[in-house]
Amino acid sequence: MNPTEVNCVETCVNGCVLGDECPNKEYQEQAAKFIQETSLDRMLEIAEEALRKKHMAPPQWVYPEDL
Repeated sequence: MNPTEVNCVETCVNGCVLGDECPNKEYQEQAAKFIQETSLDRMLEIAEEALRKKHMAPPQWVYPEDL
């Protein structure tokens, strides 16, 4: 399987199918380290802060290109 032909978002939902050939190996290691070193309470604080920022941001209008 060619790593450039794999859509990781769709193919790897249950785990990486490429193993050591994965082009996102660096990000897997970073994510695993974050999960191991960060408490669940801190993760929830991060999520709440991101949600608060999103709600406070001005609306972004999307204009259809067909007009």
